[in-house]
Amino acid sequence: MKCNSYDDFFRNFANKTKLRIIMLLKNTPMSVNELSEKMGEEQSKVSHNLAKLARCSVVAVEQQGKKRIYSLNKETVLPMLRLVEKHVKKNCDMRCKQ
Repeated sequence: MKCNSYDDFFRNFANKTKLRIIMLLKNTPMSVNELSEKMGEEQSKVSHNLAKLARCSVVAVEQQGKKRIYSLNKETVLPMLRLVEKHVKKNCDMRCKQ
């Protein structure tokens, strides 16, 4: 196991910007420009966060011409998000409602 690998992994989900990226990519792959536009954030900030997500294989990157298209890791991250969603709906939703 790499030093701090758990820390690196969970930091990706604890950071609000990275989590917004993850949630946007949950439904459809996007370029950095598309993510930047939807988030209302500077492209450089989104790119910086995507690089960190890619280092931990949370996102995959595919080159399409001049564009880089980002998607969530279908093997591990998408199933994990589905499990988290199930847990949240069952155990956390009523605590979040006002």
